[in-house]
Parts: sequence; structure tokens; C-alpha cells
Amino acid sequence: MIKVGIIGATGYVGGELTRLLSQHDKVEISFLDSRSYASMEYSRIYPNLKNIVEEKCISINIEENFDEVDLLFCALPHGLSQEAVKKVLNKGRKVIDLSADFRLKDGAIYEKWYGVDHGATEELKKAVYGLSEIYTQEIAEAQLVANPGCYPTSILLSLYPLLKEGIIKTKGIIIDSKSGVSGAGRSPSDANLFAQCNENLRAYGIGVHRHIPEIEQELSRAATEEVTVQFTPHLAPMTRGILSTIYISNDKKAAYRDIEGIYDSYYGAQPFVRFLGEEEYPQTKAVYGTNYCDIGVKIDDRTNNLVIVSAIDNLVKGAAGQAVQNMNLMFDFKVDEGLKQAPVWP
Repeated sequence: MIKVGIIGATGYVGGELTRLLSQHDKVEISFLDSRSYASMEYSRIYPNLKNIVEEKCISINIEENFDEVDLLFCALPHGLSQEAVKKVLNKGRKVIDLSADFRLKDGAIYEKWYGVDHGATEELKKAVYGLSEIYTQEIAEAQLVANPGCYPTSILLSLYPLLKEGIIKTKGIIIDSKSGVSGAGRSPSDANLFAQCNENLRAYGIGVHRHIPEIEQELSRAATEEVTVQFTPHLAPMTRGILSTIYISNDKKAAYRDIEGIYDSYYGAQPFVRFLGEEEYPQTKAVYGTNYCDIGVKIDDRTNNLVIVSAIDNLVKGAAGQAVQNMNLMFDFKVDEGLKQAPVWP
């Protein structure tokens, strides 16, 4: 049994972490941190956890509360995790950060894309990128894990094996992703008002979305050469889910069975990546509320293109679920411990 704490516990990702950890047999939640809701019963904020999570929120003291935990989850916006991470590491504890603060290996690139100074560059050197199925051993040995972003998770799980094995081109990769509104978080804004999201589909952040350097960093690592992608995210009128459709010229003449074999070699023993059958394609409803990533592939001979489609729940596999999966690796628990929920349908 380990003790964990969550800072930023009342955002959507914090809520998912709390829901998942409340069902984990090897975990005790020591504290749920929130400045905005300090002293409030957690189930008043998340009524789905009534009679399941009885704790009240607290506003932590980072000099004291971190002594109580074996692992800290940081579910704060970018730029706000760095001081907490430094304190935890100095105390010899482990931490999983769900912000962008430790995902990019180059602090200057982080500062360029996020517009804030990086104040934990020494800790950044120690961070392991937490794509669970790819960096399994590194995560198991890590003290600090940088949990991937939601869009990157849906994209990297699809592309990393194919680039690593050299079966696809590194140039001309086009990615079209659609996300549910929960990806924007709980803070109200004009962009996520019901009246403007319902019955509406819109592109945003074309060419400038902050997940681009994260995607390119990891794809370049797979290909061992610089990879540049065209990435367009869209906001879809649904609560949860990400569907990514990726287009690549099939100039290397990859055959379906070759692609299937590569995915099987990377993910055949992994419980959360499901490669679908030929002419079967992912849908967000089929992964709703779960830690699954579904992947389907089409070789379009007419256009000589390879089309890859993936689906995840942005709050689970794209955030909290992958964080729990990484925790399981770090503490040598079963990889699916606390993550065995079946998708909700319809």
C-alpha cells in the first residue's frame, strides 16, 4: 500500500485521478489539494463520488504535507508544478506531473511555446516521458515522470512503432484531431460555453498548438531524425474523447500485414492498446471512461496514402488513466491495477 497526494485535485483531470485511485487496491489518498475549495467535501464538487470519496479538500503546505506521501500527482496548469516537483524530489519522493512542465527536454523550447520561464531545469534533466507502452522500463525506474498530453498520446501510440521500424516516411505527416470539450478544463471561457460548442465543430491552434513540439520531439526520437508534422486540432460537441486521423504517403509500400505485425510486436502484450481488425475503425464511444487506445489502419491504394485512426478518452488514457498506469509501473504493481473499467455504451 502506498500513500499518494493530488495537487490541483478539483480540475477535471484531478477528478478523474481521484475517481480511479479511489478504486485502486494498493493506494491510499492522503490529501486532495485545492485552494479554491479548501475545507469543502470533495463529493460536493464531484457528486459522482458521494459515499466513495469522503475526504475534504485542503490547501497544502508544501513544506509539510509532502512528508505524508510516497507519490505526488501534480494536476496543475503549466508553470505551476515546478516548485512542488522540486520539493518532492528533494524529499526523496516520487512525482508524476500532468502539466507540460517536464515533457519537453529543451527548456528553451518550453519557454518559446508556453511563454513562461522554466524554473526547474535540473529536475527537467531527470524527467522521463511517460508514454507508458513505449518507455515502460524507464518509467519503472524513474523518480519524476512527465505524463504526456492528450493529443500526443493518441498520435504517438499510433505513429511511434511505424517510425521506429522505418516502415513509413518521416515527411509530409498530416494529423487531424478532434477533442471533446472537457479537454479545455473546468475554468469557464467564451470558447467552451454550451451555446457555442453544441452543434458546432471548429478548428483552433492551427500550426501553433502547444502540443506540437511534444509530438515532434517524440516522433523525432523514434525516427532518429527530425520530424515535422502538420497538426490541426478541433473542438467537437462532445464531453469526452479524442479521435485522431493521420495521413501519410505510402511511398514505402507498407502492406497491411506488415503494419499489423509491428503493432502486435509493440502492443500485443499491452492491455490498453487495441489494434482493430481490417476495415474496422476506432470511435470515441468505444473507449469512453477507460484507459484504452483503439487504433485502426487503412491503406488507400487509390491515393497511395496510409490512413491511421486512433481514439482515446482524453481524461483517462490522455491524462489521469495514463498517470495511474505510470504509477503502477513505478511501484511494480500490475499494469492494469485500478484501470479495468469497461467502456460505457451507448
